[in-house]
Amino acid sequence: MTALREYLQEAAHDDALTQEIAAAYYDDEITFEQLKALVGAEEAANLRVLKQQLDEDFIDEVADA
Repeated sequence: MTALREYLQEAAHDDALTQEIAAAYYDDEITFEQLKALVGAEEAANLRVLKQQLDEDFIDEVADA
């Protein structure tokens, strides 16, 4: 399991893989803790803020409709 985690952390520098991981987080397929383990604390924090902003924007759009 440690080897897999290390591989994923190294591979997370690949933009396409990072986008897939982010999509899984945005779709609630993985938790924040899992996200942090995959992409690191700083990137995970950035993605969490973005998810919150996207959720707020969605709520605003629905409210305006």
